[in-house]
Amino acid sequence: MKKLSLIILFFISINITAQEPVDYKKYIAQLKKETKTDSQDKAVFDLLQEFYNQVLQSDLGELNPEVSTKFEKLYQNPKASNYHLLVMFMIYQDHITQTAAVGKMSNAKFQVDLMNDLETEFKTVYNKVPAIVYIYKTEAFNSNNESAEALKTINNGLTVYPDSVPLKVYKYLNTQNPDIKNDLVKNHSNHWMVKQFEIK
Repeated sequence: MKKLSLIILFFISINITAQEPVDYKKYIAQLKKETKTDSQDKAVFDLLQEFYNQVLQSDLGELNPEVSTKFEKLYQNPKASNYHLLVMFMIYQDHITQTAAVGKMSNAKFQVDLMNDLETEFKTVYNKVPAIVYIYKTEAFNSNNESAEALKTINNGLTVYPDSVPLKVYKYLNTQNPDIKNDLVKNHSNHWMVKQFEIK
């Protein structure tokens, strides 16, 4: 199955120093020490939700250039509150796009560990998780051939975001549930993922 991250290919003009899986934990631990956490500052959370709504939830799946600019501006400010959350997200994105660019398989175990960590960090800071983290975590488990964990993640995500089309698509692909298929065909036939996976 094509991974969603590879379909959307989120490219913005940000240069990230690629983190090898072996270095990742140490890097994030140090970054957290240097980052101010503030549960009242919703900038990172809202930005990931905006990205999700434009690229994943919308029918067209197109990213507004203004959102790319917001990512770049926030990423270039290491003093921003909850900066480590944005960096962890971008490390995941960078790992997917960089391995795809050179025709290599991504490190699925690294993806799972990173998404588990990112989910935990969002819960620690905000006591909630952006929709895109559930989607990327689902992809990570699918890449690591852990379909049961993927389904558990999907169900957890749908509990919080019951109208999420990407999560519904992944649940249908995982379960082949005809009720989910009927909902997707009837109510979301123009969504880019429904078309991409030829659900009809």
